[in-house]
Formats: sequence, C-alpha cells, structure tokens
Amino acid sequence: MDLSKIFLKDACPTSVGGQAVMEGLMMKGPERTAVAIRLPNDRIHLRTTTNRRPSRLAKLPLLRGVYSFATAMIDGTKILLYAANVLEANMDDEGETEEPGRLEKWLGNKFGERAMWNIMIYFSVFIALVFSVGFFILLPTALVGWLKAFTDNRFILSLCEGLVRLVLFIGYIWLISKTKDIKTVFQYHGAEHKTIHCFEKNLPLTPENAQSFYTLHPRCGTSFLMFVMIITILLFPLLGWPSLAMRVLSRIIVIPVIAGLSFELLKWAGRSDSVIVKILSMPGLYLQKLTTKEPTLKQLEVAIVAMEAVLVPPETPMFEGVYDREIDSQEIYSREMDDREIDSKEIYNREIDNQEIYNRERTL
Repeated sequence: MDLSKIFLKDACPTSVGGQAVMEGLMMKGPERTAVAIRLPNDRIHLRTTTNRRPSRLAKLPLLRGVYSFATAMIDGTKILLYAANVLEANMDDEGETEEPGRLEKWLGNKFGERAMWNIMIYFSVFIALVFSVGFFILLPTALVGWLKAFTDNRFILSLCEGLVRLVLFIGYIWLISKTKDIKTVFQYHGAEHKTIHCFEKNLPLTPENAQSFYTLHPRCGTSFLMFVMIITILLFPLLGWPSLAMRVLSRIIVIPVIAGLSFELLKWAGRSDSVIVKILSMPGLYLQKLTTKEPTLKQLEVAIVAMEAVLVPPETPMFEGVYDREIDSQEIYSREMDDREIDSKEIYNREIDNQEIYNRERTL
C-alpha cells in the first residue's frame, strides 16, 4: 500500500464527506448536502438540502462523535430510501412499474405519505440497530462464553470476544461485497474518495483527474468502524465478565463513549500525516480495500456533480430549502448554457475558489 497516494503531500484537508447509495452518492459540505443519482435514462438527478446547525453541546469533543454517529445513522437511512424512491419513480417512467406492498399501502392510508416516510426511516434505523447489537455484540460474547469452562481471565475472554467480533465484521463486509448491487455501491464509494482527493489536491474536478487518485481515504466512515472495533477490544476488558445479559447491556451503554473516541481519532487522521496517524489508520485503510472499488468515468461524473453542488457560495439562493433537478450529464460539462441555466453555470463552475471553501469550513 502506497501511503503517499493516500496521505497526499501539500493537500488541503476539508470536512467534505460522503456516502454511497444505489447508483449514486451523497456529498456533505459545511453548509449543504447534495445527493446525485444516475438515472436509468443516463441523466443525473440532483437534490441539495441545507445542513442542520448542531448545538454548541454537539460540538464538544467526544459529544460531537456521538452526535455525528446518531445523525449519520438517521440521515444515511433517509438518503438511502430517497435514492431508492428516485430510482423506482424513474423506472416507472420507463414503463417498469411495481405495485407498493400491503404494509406500505396501509401506512400511507392510515398516517399519510409524510408520516409513512418518517415511520419507514426510523423503523429502518431500529432494524439496523437491532441487527448490529445482535450480530456484533450478542453473538460474539455468547460464543466466547463457552470458553469460560477453560479460563476465568476476563482479559483473555474479552480479547477473544473482540477478535470474534472483528472476524464477523470483516466476514460480513466481504460477503456482501460479492453481490452485484453492493459492488456498484462500493464503486460509488471509491468515486467519492477519488473526487475528495482531487478537490483537496486543488485540481480541476474532472473524471480524468479524479480517476488518477486512490480509492482509499484516511477520513472514511469505514476507518471509523475499524476504530470502533479496535477500541472495543481495549475497553471491554475493563467491564468485567458478568452474566450474558449484563455483558450485552454494559457494552451497549459504553457504545457512545467508543463512538466519541473513534470520531476524534478519525478527525485527527484526516488532518495529520504523522507516523502515528499512519500506523493507526492502517487497519481501516486495509478494510477500505473491501468497501471501495475502482469506479468508471460515468460514476465519477456523478460524484463530481454532488461535490460541486456543495461548494457554492453560501448566498447562492437556489440552495435554500429542498429542491430536485435533473441535469443532462452533457450539459454539466458544457460551458455554453442559455439564460435559463445561469444558476447551474454558477453551481458547476470549474474555477470555484477552493481556498474560500477551506476558510469557510474553519469558521464554522
């Protein structure tokens, strides 16, 4: 692994991050979030929203990690469902219709479309949390519980529990990476990283420029999860080895602390290229070899659309509130736009001053 291609020399780190979704990705800047999706007709669907301002409490060290983890779970689920709905709606336009299920119809009739949407979001988050607790907390500690017949050393038991959890986590990612749809998502994940690298290196945002960078990035959510796994191995032995129910409960209680510590490590890794940071980042970077794939130029086009949509000046009027636009991928890279596309010309200006964005991020 060539770390010089990941910890870029003379690069200007930013807080811009993202998330891959079905046939597209999200980019989140200091002031707005953009979701870009490649439609079946080869056009690009774009939506931008204004970011919520976190409270002062949510900006404190450790607490900001808990806040970021919670909002990432909820907002990430919203974006995944939104992308799925956009693709489904456009498949309907192409003649590929699909009837909504009984549960979806019942929720829509009973609570209304908006309430149904919120129910689906929080139910999805709940299911994800239940699965995570069951698969990554309950299962490892239950399996290792059988070793108590051979040793009472809580440090050995907790270490074995952490190793089992790590194996399950890596195995789960490896397994889902073999499916076609997830492979596409991982390609967009790679496109996200390449585009961020290109921007932080202050190069023009073109698919060709972005393609030259690595798919790995030190400030990735995958690395955050790996930090979580490593910290649990170090922290859980301090909780002792009580009954199975108490072990599960105690581990759930300290998850916010682990999330806060992991977030601080991730921020440090994203803004430093010291030897210590590189050593700490290595496990997460190797894991990213599973969660990122080489994207195509068309996938990089989508990533660039999302990136540029969050790099506009804060006073840009069209970004206030929520809006949806479909943009022909050929028009995006055309300098000759008519008067009706004057706002798009401003959004997709290749000459945007990156330093202005960096300065604005630091004042937030």
